[in-house]
Amino acid sequence: MDPIGHFRTITKHHNLVCSYCFRAGLYKQGLLHDLSKYSPTEFLIGAKYYQGVRSPNNAEREATGVSTAWLHHKGRNPHHYEYWIDYSADMKDERVLKGAQMPRRYVAELIFDRVSASRVYLGDKYTDRSPYEYWLRGKQRSWFIHPVTKRQIDFLLRLWAEKGENYTISYIKHVFLKGCRRW
Repeated sequence: MDPIGHFRTITKHHNLVCSYCFRAGLYKQGLLHDLSKYSPTEFLIGAKYYQGVRSPNNAEREATGVSTAWLHHKGRNPHHYEYWIDYSADMKDERVLKGAQMPRRYVAELIFDRVSASRVYLGDKYTDRSPYEYWLRGKQRSWFIHPVTKRQIDFLLRLWAEKGENYTISYIKHVFLKGCRRW
């Protein structure tokens, strides 16, 4: 149990995402990012399974078979593609669960979330390729993400890997989010 270490980690992550969101003009999202992590439901479990080098949700999942903190978290934070999973309206569809297309402002926040998590957990080992490499390792298990959303995530993380932080944030702000509601 390390509540201080967990508090520092989630606050560092929040502040990084907040700064990226601000640079892209997503002020409200930056301020509200991951506030559910401070709720007792998520915080106490996070402190219990805290390791400092990876998400405590993974450790909880390994220990108990399920992460109740993650189930709580993903249902309250629309920047996670799991938030957008719903039943198919087509009863003939083989895949009962389907991903709805995410609004672009949440895709942008998802990118900033992935980058920030990589920065926090990898520390000095972080490179601009790290978030994209993480995405590629899990991409084959992401069949439930809406195809448009999946292409957007892949494109933006690859752009970050190839062109870097400043270029990608500028692209997100001036091209990807152009015409989108930002509040």
